[in-house]
Amino acid sequence: MLPSPPSLLFTHLHSNPNFLVRTRLMKGEGRMAFKSRLKWVGLLGLCLSVLSLFTHFLLARYGISSDFHSSTITIFSWRPIFDHHPLLPTTSPLYRRLWGPVKHLESLHPHANPRGNFAAPKLPSNGYIFVRIQGGFHEIRNGICDAVVVARLLNATLVIPELQSTTSSKGISSQFKSFAYLYNEDQFMVALAEHVKVEKTLPKHLKGARRKKTIPSFKAPFSASPYYYIHNVLPVLTKHSVVELVISEGGCLQAVLPSNLEELQRLRCRVAFHALRFREEVQELAKRLLYRLQARRPFIAYDPGMTRDALAYHGCAELFQDVHTELIQHRRAWMLKRGMVKGKLSVNSSEQRLNGSCPLMPEEVGILLRAYGYSWDTIVYVAGGEIFGGRRTLIPFHAMFENVVDRTSLSTYWELHRIYGREANLDPHPRPPKSPPLSKEDRKIDPWTTGPRPRPLPPPPARPKSYNIEGWWGWVAESDNEPEASVVELRTNAHKLLWEAIDYIICVEADVFIPGFDRDGKGHPSFAGLVMGHRLYQSAASRTYRPNRKEIVKLLDENQDHMYQANQTWLRSIRRQMRKSLLDGLTEASTKSKAISFLSHPVPECSCLGSENATISAHANPPYSQLHSLLGPVRRCPAWMTKGDSVSEFNSKETEEDLDEPDYLAGLFFGNGSSGESESGSGGASNKEETHIEDQEELEGGER
Repeated sequence: MLPSPPSLLFTHLHSNPNFLVRTRLMKGEGRMAFKSRLKWVGLLGLCLSVLSLFTHFLLARYGISSDFHSSTITIFSWRPIFDHHPLLPTTSPLYRRLWGPVKHLESLHPHANPRGNFAAPKLPSNGYIFVRIQGGFHEIRNGICDAVVVARLLNATLVIPELQSTTSSKGISSQFKSFAYLYNEDQFMVALAEHVKVEKTLPKHLKGARRKKTIPSFKAPFSASPYYYIHNVLPVLTKHSVVELVISEGGCLQAVLPSNLEELQRLRCRVAFHALRFREEVQELAKRLLYRLQARRPFIAYDPGMTRDALAYHGCAELFQDVHTELIQHRRAWMLKRGMVKGKLSVNSSEQRLNGSCPLMPEEVGILLRAYGYSWDTIVYVAGGEIFGGRRTLIPFHAMFENVVDRTSLSTYWELHRIYGREANLDPHPRPPKSPPLSKEDRKIDPWTTGPRPRPLPPPPARPKSYNIEGWWGWVAESDNEPEASVVELRTNAHKLLWEAIDYIICVEADVFIPGFDRDGKGHPSFAGLVMGHRLYQSAASRTYRPNRKEIVKLLDENQDHMYQANQTWLRSIRRQMRKSLLDGLTEASTKSKAISFLSHPVPECSCLGSENATISAHANPPYSQLHSLLGPVRRCPAWMTKGDSVSEFNSKETEEDLDEPDYLAGLFFGNGSSGESESGSGGASNKEETHIEDQEELEGGER
């Protein structure tokens, strides 16, 4: 009888004892191998975790994520778009039409040096002038220039002005004080050493008088005449040796001075364009952003100019919807109550828009630029410390230009915060203070404590109103009074000065500048007005569009139903208006803007003619006679400035009309494809130059 299988296995194990040992060894080796594999898997997971943490650190370090600066565009994301199309040659007619200098203004050069008998200030001075300036960026800049001229006019020693927008704000870095928060004090004093005596602080014996508020103070009226200071301020200055001036309207001296005070106008230019330099940290960041913009191709700077105060002052509330209209109307009611604006609370915004009193919306500016020939991949830098309505108002503009950038998308989080200095951490949503406990006298016997059961529930405690539940504008539905600014909002207002300083440098150096609006909440030239004036002084021939909003709105309304499929006639009308704005805008600036702010149009006092052939007179050539009517009599530059002055590269008979191209692509000029070009480009060019321009447009995609 054969044994069963288990008995066979038992017999085999007893006859071979080494088999059991080998089996146990194999099991042990298997467990060791399994444990070693687990170790390798754990080590691999640890390495991946370290790599992930390192990647997140890099993203947090070089990405852009901030409560104050949020953007989905980074430095690296938009750069490959630049390589989508090759650059236009600088000698092509299309390039000259889009980016080239304005031929009529090429001979105009900056010249703000003294030309007559402008001696150094007399010593000793008549006393000290201490200035406090209130307002925004452009109001501070105008106020500083006027304060220097007033000090020179009264032969007084100017104390470094105090900027209320920063010193009154809580939470900013303590390493920057007032004037030094925005501008370079040392540069300011050195540049004006030969013209006005400037001191950093008052003498010790006058500081105590200022603390006790015994210093005579004048609230300087806007655009006051020089005789006001000579007859009213100077006697008090000589008597008390110190006078305090409070400048709150953005300027304390009339813009257009008499002819015998023309040297004071040039002093204004020396202050604004040479002495006023931003502090080093701001200049370094602005230069870094400029390098990133200019590394590949020319760019356009665009200032929307849509601030809440400007919209309220000019009655443009109906351009927006929902709560934004309520906010604008609330500000207008506030202005009416204080006499800052005249008229009614409700204004027909459509009529204001047709009169050119309202800003051009970003979509309308995008249509102008595309209709003129700028391609969809053109770099557009959006400036301005405030764009009322938020980023959603720029969505149509983004749809027309893919390379729309600003200071937040060109810089990192740390680069921006480095210019603020060391600031204390602030809670953006502070908790409301607890109500003080009631005293024994205020405590009353409540029936809830003594009443029979079941006792009623006590009333809920009064909840303090919080206007930040639905956003900073949540107070509109609950209160007629706007809540006071929090510490975080005060700090943000101080930061806006630095943001606009960066934008100012970039806009002045841009290849093309176009404003959406150039008026502030008081009807004065705004940030864009100062930029256009600085560009006119520094490089008059650079392309600065000053669109006639009244004419532009008419053209836009005529083609409202076919805005994105424009015909040939409409395109030529838009281009004609854009070309006219390069020179005709100077006429409006000289008659309207200059009368309020000299820095918005500092010619002809601060300019000169550099070319021997560019003599402006009544019998000059038509281009120069037109320039004479625009700017007035302009003196020739000194001999040391005219050396090597080159004549325009292209023929003097060539005009802007000659640089225009045939409108074969007048159809879908907002598309990114090339089908519209091939279909609409069937007609032959009238000459070789037009054919060359059409080829360049097909290569660049200018009219697609």
